[in-house]
Amino acid sequence: MAADDAGWPSAEAREEIVRRLGASAAEMTTAALARIADEHRWFAELDAEHRSWITVVARSGIDGFLRWFAAGGTDTAPPSIFDAAPRALARRITLNQTVDLVRTTIDTVEHRIADLPDDEQGPLRIGILRYSREIAFAAARVYARAAEVRGAWDARLEALVVDAVIRGEADESVVSRASTLGWASPPAIAVVIGTAPNDPGRAVEAIRQIAARHALDLLAAPQGDRLVLVIGGRLGGRRELVEQVADFCGHFGAGQVVVGPVVANLAEAGRSARAALSGMRAARAWPDAPRPVAAEDLLPERALAGDGHARRTLADDLYRPLVDAGRDLVDTLSAFFDSGGSIEATARAQYVHPNTVRYRLRRIHELTGYSPLDPRGGYALRLALTLGRLLG
Repeated sequence: MAADDAGWPSAEAREEIVRRLGASAAEMTTAALARIADEHRWFAELDAEHRSWITVVARSGIDGFLRWFAAGGTDTAPPSIFDAAPRALARRITLNQTVDLVRTTIDTVEHRIADLPDDEQGPLRIGILRYSREIAFAAARVYARAAEVRGAWDARLEALVVDAVIRGEADESVVSRASTLGWASPPAIAVVIGTAPNDPGRAVEAIRQIAARHALDLLAAPQGDRLVLVIGGRLGGRRELVEQVADFCGHFGAGQVVVGPVVANLAEAGRSARAALSGMRAARAWPDAPRPVAAEDLLPERALAGDGHARRTLADDLYRPLVDAGRDLVDTLSAFFDSGGSIEATARAQYVHPNTVRYRLRRIHELTGYSPLDPRGGYALRLALTLGRLLG
């Protein structure tokens, strides 16, 4: 059979080959579907509607090859066989399953080609190879386009969920939306807020990789000049959480990164976000603060900046436990501050032994988590004394 430089038979010869193959197109489609059902378990799991669309795609692939071959492969891209099926099919079957579908259909056509004369088999096999390549590219485009659309939708949905957390409106509907993004309702959640970098999208992807290594769930979205993370998993205590977040800091912009307190679920994450936002506003009052810093470590600055929650926290979590433990602790702490931090002077003022003062200071540390001997702890405790007395 005469062929041109590209290995194609003449137009008349191609038309004759296509005529003979076209007569058995329905038979090849049936054979291809039978092989798909026998070799691939996923086909049986589809409902009747999607199985019918698979039939349409298989027949479209065979007919498309015949038209493409008859035209001498002059089209650089043959008509996409996937145009025959609705877009919903791309969401129902995976890319691997699509590869199974195309490979099995092509194998069926090649098996039918084996019945043709030898001089016709060569050009047809060359055509099958070229057509298969074009179909592979077409499938890749379909799934890449679907991935882009899904990625854009996921980004918008994630931004809505993060915004709801920031505004304290994370109700059950927000939790449901988060679950569609892969949020697994972890046992502990915290909000992290910092300055957004120049390329927030790239930063978020890098942070996702780090979170995955730490086995943490992550929701992330830029909001203006800030980048907000909602992280979940086994977060540990305040110090352990700050250490975990330290791995993310290199992907924030310049400025402080504040870690909100741990809460139990997404519906309560607004409390963590509120503390982190307050910490961001007050962080400049502590220029030497570590990066990242826990919002609880900024309680004095937040209280002075007008954060009512911080004031109540200082009064309720620092001052009240000392009062409940007995007036000795409050009086000793007040005398310790009045004496300029001298244990001996405090002992004389309280008419007790210096070791008694040391014991009471340790007890204060145990009850509040803040040590009067530490400059930052002393600062928080002094302010807690003042606020506790003011708030009664």
